[in-house]
Amino acid sequence: MISIVDDDQSAREGITDLVTSMGYDAQAFERAGDFLKSPQLHRTHCLITDVRMPEMSGLELLERLAASGLSIPTIVITAFPLENDRLRANRSGVFCYLAKPFEESELVECIRAALAEARRRP
Repeated sequence: MISIVDDDQSAREGITDLVTSMGYDAQAFERAGDFLKSPQLHRTHCLITDVRMPEMSGLELLERLAASGLSIPTIVITAFPLENDRLRANRSGVFCYLAKPFEESELVECIRAALAEARRRP
């Protein structure tokens, strides 16, 4: 299961379409809080999240996951790449940090690497 959290509907749908075209199950969420409350939370093997979202940012989502002891290989995407955000993401254990616009092949490579990491984890 790959979960996508992005408030931008077109980005959310595009990434979901890409993930399903790769043969994986995908679940999309408009808000980080919806993901945290969903039954998919504990089924997620890879998380793709945007940084800037209302209510809770993608970086705040990562910090909440870490605080609760959940370690999900995560790909962060952003239209506003800032060095401070990248460093904060890396401290939270982000697997890939991609600035929009990015090549589809970059995201595919990150997804494959994140899922390989998920398989290595207990």
